[in-house]
Amino acid sequence: MATAILQTMRQAPATTVLTASNLAERVHLIRTSPLFSDLSVEQCEDIARQARPRVFARDEMLFMQGQPVRDLALIRTGSVKIMQLSPNGNEVILWMHGVGNVVGGLSEPISSFHSCTARAMEQSTALVWEYSVLQNLMLKYPQIRRNISQILFSRLNELEERFREVATEKVAKRVALALLRLLKHIGKKVHGGVEISLSREELAQMTGTTLFTTSRLLSKWGEMGFLLPRRESVLVRDPDRLELVSDDL
Repeated sequence: MATAILQTMRQAPATTVLTASNLAERVHLIRTSPLFSDLSVEQCEDIARQARPRVFARDEMLFMQGQPVRDLALIRTGSVKIMQLSPNGNEVILWMHGVGNVVGGLSEPISSFHSCTARAMEQSTALVWEYSVLQNLMLKYPQIRRNISQILFSRLNELEERFREVATEKVAKRVALALLRLLKHIGKKVHGGVEISLSREELAQMTGTTLFTTSRLLSKWGEMGFLLPRRESVLVRDPDRLELVSDDL
């Protein structure tokens, strides 16, 4: 029964009747997303009405590498991991996105294919626009196209920073910088600090180090009291201490 209900929610049609409160919630999310910045409330309401709600179970694929680009999703709740497979089958984590971020095709032509895979890290919800709808919205509201360019520029800058960190920073600093970045993207305020939902294996992969080294480093910081490592997450108790972390293990 629960499975049937969840499947129905995942396939909710775009024609679902919107209540005033649901529309207001959608508009609030849209206005806080960089994709729709500098648009009016009326424009955001128009965009909200053309969205389709989706629910993704933990570990469910939003799209897969090599599939045609069909839509774009704005994360409403939860978080999504963006990965790419190397020719020998190894998985590389490119991004972790949270509420307000967009995943899927941005400025790509509708006939293009995804260069990566997106997987829900936890049960997540999203507003989804078919790519043909998004193209029409970009024609109607050119600011969206400008916002897409800014998003892509920012992501390129972040990739450049991460590449430089792997090439020049020691392990402790790389891990600290990665956690600070993830606080902004997928951090959730909870009792005692801000929680980042990811495993030690994922953190090690993102920072170009080993699971053993990452575990030893997190344990040391846990003993120092400004961070609490958990099985599938990290609780950051004091981000300021993390910013000042030394390069010594």
